[in-house]
Amino acid sequence: MMENREQVLKMEKRETTPKLENREQILKEMYPEDILKFSENLTDGEIVVLQRVRKAVNEHLKPVINDYWKRGEFPTEEFKHVAKTGLISDPALFENQPNQFMWRNTYFLFLAYDLYKFDASIATFFGVHAGLGYFSFLLGGSPEQQMRWLPKLQNFELQTCFALTEPEHGSDTAAGLATTARREGDKWIINGEKRWIGGASTADLIPVYARDLEDNKVKCFIVEKGQKGLSVDDIDDKIALRIVQNGNIHLDNVEVAESNRLQNINGFKDVAKVLYATRAGVAYAGAGMMAGSLEAALEYTTNRVQFGKPIASFQLVQEKLARMQGNAVNALALSARLAELQERGEFSEINASLAKMNNSLRLRETVALGREVCGGNGITLERNVARFFCDAEAIYSYEGTHEMNALIMGRKLTGISAFV
Repeated sequence: MMENREQVLKMEKRETTPKLENREQILKEMYPEDILKFSENLTDGEIVVLQRVRKAVNEHLKPVINDYWKRGEFPTEEFKHVAKTGLISDPALFENQPNQFMWRNTYFLFLAYDLYKFDASIATFFGVHAGLGYFSFLLGGSPEQQMRWLPKLQNFELQTCFALTEPEHGSDTAAGLATTARREGDKWIINGEKRWIGGASTADLIPVYARDLEDNKVKCFIVEKGQKGLSVDDIDDKIALRIVQNGNIHLDNVEVAESNRLQNINGFKDVAKVLYATRAGVAYAGAGMMAGSLEAALEYTTNRVQFGKPIASFQLVQEKLARMQGNAVNALALSARLAELQERGEFSEINASLAKMNNSLRLRETVALGREVCGGNGITLERNVARFFCDAEAIYSYEGTHEMNALIMGRKLTGISAFV
């Protein structure tokens, strides 16, 4: 506890980041597709961290990413270099922030955007840790629990995940969970199963959402790696997000101390706060993947020669590239506005659902166009667009399916709930 307190004190005494030279040129090179210049809202310190993250990704992950995707394995050793960049712990990220555990939403937008622009699996693994998992502790933990765990999650000393969905409960988790918790004195007994939990097999801390048998309300329990009664098996043979190790979690009379129950999760309304606060991240995912698909398509079409000239010079190809650019800018604009609103403390179910629904729908179209302009070569991993094409299917469905978000919007528009 004392060590964590010292870390926080160091963060509170941080110095202002030196002014960045050639800022405009740096942003133009980092985000050529950002024609509306939303990246101008980044601070100098945030830009430096993002540059550091990009360097680690390009040096350690880029050369091996397709091979790991093909094998369906996670590049654990290579990712450690990214974790060491301070991507959610660098003091520059907390300058002038009222909460020492919370970075700016605009920064997180471009961090997620950059990672998804590179690869959806790596970004999803990170997003589960720094999004749903981290926010379970941030919004659900008591001050003492925050001090105990958040600093170690920030520097990746500990890895977390998010265990909500179940074999028989995905979109309808609000209606009830099959996983149960029974209190016995100062401990809880957890029984049940969770499914599609990203990073579960390697997580040190697993926030398990379970239904309290006494009051029937959802609560969150921190199950630690290696506990008796806990077992995890990975879901194999996926066509999307193959690098992410999604797991089935089995909980057989797992004992959790009351001190490991997140004190501010006392019903599904509290779970919903975590979901709404992080759903924007899936909108960011769509924006980043569109940019990545566009980048891969441009690289191919400007170098692929047919009929004596690059295929990028053909009108039909340029039309498709222009549509991809339009979709990417649209998605980034919506994401940037959402980040701005959340920066002001305006967390809206409607805004988050609209952004997720729109961006994931446009993502499907954009990656299909990227695959199309690469012709037959577009179905090979070598051209990168194939990864985006496959991974888009997972983004379209997770964190609220297209249909669920559409029903949320429909209820807002008509005043009539179509949920059954």
